[in-house]
Amino acid sequence: MWPTTRSSSRRRWRRRSKWMSSRPICLTSTARCWRTDSPRFVLSELGHADKLHNMPDNNALAGLCNGMVKAWDIYAKPQAVILFIIEDVSYNICDQRFHEFYIRETYPHIKVLRRTLTEVHREGKLGQSKELLLGSQEVAVIYFRAGYEPGHYHSQAEWDARYLMETSLAIKCPSIHYHLAGTKKVQQALAQPAVLERFINDPEEIKAVGKIFTGLYSLDDNEAGNASYEMALRTPERFVLKPQREGGGNNVYGVDIPDALKRMSRVERSAWILMDLIHPPLTKGYMVRPGGDMPPQIVDMVSELGIFGVVIGDAEHIVHNYQAGHMLRTKLSTANEGGVAAGLGALDSPYLIDSDDEDEQK
Repeated sequence: MWPTTRSSSRRRWRRRSKWMSSRPICLTSTARCWRTDSPRFVLSELGHADKLHNMPDNNALAGLCNGMVKAWDIYAKPQAVILFIIEDVSYNICDQRFHEFYIRETYPHIKVLRRTLTEVHREGKLGQSKELLLGSQEVAVIYFRAGYEPGHYHSQAEWDARYLMETSLAIKCPSIHYHLAGTKKVQQALAQPAVLERFINDPEEIKAVGKIFTGLYSLDDNEAGNASYEMALRTPERFVLKPQREGGGNNVYGVDIPDALKRMSRVERSAWILMDLIHPPLTKGYMVRPGGDMPPQIVDMVSELGIFGVVIGDAEHIVHNYQAGHMLRTKLSTANEGGVAAGLGALDSPYLIDSDDEDEQK
């Protein structure tokens, strides 16, 4: 999806120049990580501090960590800990550590643990009141940085660990409901006609939510799925084929779709969804890469803006709901994939320009 915001002032964002590395989130060889204040620092160093007001504040680290601490406060057990669920090998360890260190530095009375699903299975149990215990330590909040794809569950032990956590009193981030809502198959189901009416009563809200959906089509072995299958074979250039995977590098685009579908059984293809190919607006800029041209050439790019948010509540009450920062990812317009962790995209920064002011300068 392409999230955007509009206002009556017709204020719009433009992408500013940036850096890019082979692993933009984290350079594992030098342990350097992107910080949201880095672009502002560079702009100041280059003598353009007067332009900082055009860069929206982005306090994502504080916003997200403070959200976990708010959940810890709600749990109301001073000795309880925050648990990070991690992969066996964490390529995103740097930004995970930033979260951990922020909490430990800002709230030194709160302890943070890191455990894999396998370790939770080995160490975890439920107490008499269904509190989650790791050894003798009670867990207040679980922050999932793993468990989002089948490969994270090596055996039944990892599934049992997930079930243990879900049946505990610990507050989960995300909850199983939000986790499932983020899967591609559920998103495809939500985009079907009349499904939103099951969850939203206001017709105007239903229209507003429906406007942000792009075309999402099932590939199940039924009449609708078979029709989507034939549609993809006839006009593959209109679509992208997506599995339930994270991090980039897993999708199939355009003319490669027919061969990919023909290699799948009817059961296998049901794990994928077909989506309309989005054509975002192009911007001009520089892509700086190790070993690239110096000075770099101006190239066409596309960007995707994601908004971080914190929602804490239950089925009946929302306790907290606020915007907690943003992330802008940019890639070459000729590149299909744009996953930052996979080295296919770059973390970027929005630079806002009022369109009326720009027109006056021309």
